[in-house]
Amino acid sequence: MTTLRIFKETQPDAPVQTLETAADIARTLSDKGVRFEQWATQDLPAGASQEQVLGAYANDVQRLKDECGFTTADVVSLTPDHPDKDAFRQKFLSEHRHVEDEVRFFVDGDGLFYLHLEDEVYVVHCTRGDLISVPDGTKHWFDMGPAPRFTCIRLFSNPEGWVADFTGDAIADRFPRYEDLSA
Repeated sequence: MTTLRIFKETQPDAPVQTLETAADIARTLSDKGVRFEQWATQDLPAGASQEQVLGAYANDVQRLKDECGFTTADVVSLTPDHPDKDAFRQKFLSEHRHVEDEVRFFVDGDGLFYLHLEDEVYVVHCTRGDLISVPDGTKHWFDMGPAPRFTCIRLFSNPEGWVADFTGDAIADRFPRYEDLSA
């Protein structure tokens, strides 16, 4: 289930607020400049190709391209049996930012986006049908869990701009991980 938990950055042991309705989550994140939407999901065959996935969501992808100036879209998937899943998880568990918006639409599966906004950390548990757009320059990290399972559409203005710039702050180490928050 999609949820938003808001923590004080100095109190990672308990959220000060938890939201579970898409409208409340979208409104709260919008107030912080973060786009959150829920799209109608499409039934796709197991192992659907990138072309099938992008074709199924072509109208929404084109709408975002038109509204936000994105030039490309692709599909990324990860499964629990992927041999590099631990390395991929570790790569995104440290706080970082990008010079371009990070946009993910969850075709299937789930993951946690942690947004470090001012003196709070917003933890968004994204699930099937959720779109999140983390604005450029926003400090954040992502946890896909120890047995990741997701398929996401990614949108880019400039794929080279999406390289992570790590902040060096160990804040992510103090917050509960996927295993603690996704249940």
